[in-house]
Amino acid sequence: MEVLRPQLITIDGRNYRKNPIQEKTYQHEEDDDNFYQDSVEYSDEPCDAYDVEQTPQGFRSTVSAPSLLYKHIVGKRGDTKKKIEVETKTSISIPKPGQDGEIVITGQHRNGVISARTRIDVLLDTFRRKQPFTHFLAFFLNEVEVQEGFLKFQGEVLEKCSMDRGVDSSIFQNPRKLHLTIGMLVLLSEQEVQQTCEMLQRCKEEFINEISGGKPLEVEMEGIEYMNDDPGMVDVLYAKVHMKDGSNRLQELVDRVLERFQASGLIVKEWNSVKLHATVMNTLFRKDPNAEGRYNLYTADGKYIFKERESFDGRNILKDVGKLPKLALNLESCVSLLSS
Repeated sequence: MEVLRPQLITIDGRNYRKNPIQEKTYQHEEDDDNFYQDSVEYSDEPCDAYDVEQTPQGFRSTVSAPSLLYKHIVGKRGDTKKKIEVETKTSISIPKPGQDGEIVITGQHRNGVISARTRIDVLLDTFRRKQPFTHFLAFFLNEVEVQEGFLKFQGEVLEKCSMDRGVDSSIFQNPRKLHLTIGMLVLLSEQEVQQTCEMLQRCKEEFINEISGGKPLEVEMEGIEYMNDDPGMVDVLYAKVHMKDGSNRLQELVDRVLERFQASGLIVKEWNSVKLHATVMNTLFRKDPNAEGRYNLYTADGKYIFKERESFDGRNILKDVGKLPKLALNLESCVSLLSS
């Protein structure tokens, strides 16, 4: 991360800068109280994006958040909460651990309530990003013909390339789990899972049915490609998928789904378009057969962890095996929400 180009966090349509931090500060959960002081640059300027209610006692605003994240607002010995209250001249009420509810901010001045709300939102967003992925959006590719073609490909790779560095059966996808990934999510409550399902239904009603014509999408899976620049140091090998009629409908569909979820904050915006791929080999599978996406560097309780990832030499796979058998299949136009 460059000092002159810091990471931006978008909350309710407004952008906030996040100062560079050293990952080593998260080796112990006890260091979380230092995060508030050193890592977030916030604005105390009035913000019209928040709903602030005027009451006989002053002003009031509420924040909905999963109970798992409450402790990061409280901080060690309550220090983070106290610091926000003192600096913004507000009072913050947080539900007890394990209880669902809303964080309530009250104060005599509207700007103080808004400032506290801004700081809490930035903290919630930052610590949410450290949680392991819990769900992902995808199309299933587990038809019998696809599974058989994949197993044939796997057999040829192990027969011809098993002596190549890092190539073994542990890094192949489970044929029953073949899918096209659209995006990764962190859903920390049943309410967020329900919200995601409702958003998918709205996507289907508002544009998915129109793009697909209300029918399954006829696609072909053919050929393989690798994610990085060096075929001798590969972490992910994936199958390429495209529409049989040569149209861009599948790409348009997934891009619009991604855009909708990014706008809602359920998916962090890291790119503007989905790179359609069906993972067939992934070095993450060596230690976790259910791994999806990139490595998460933090455990559920916020502790930093280090995982070494061993790449494999994919040159002979690309040269001698070359590609998966050409397979035609029908994708149901409804995107699925799957648990990681």
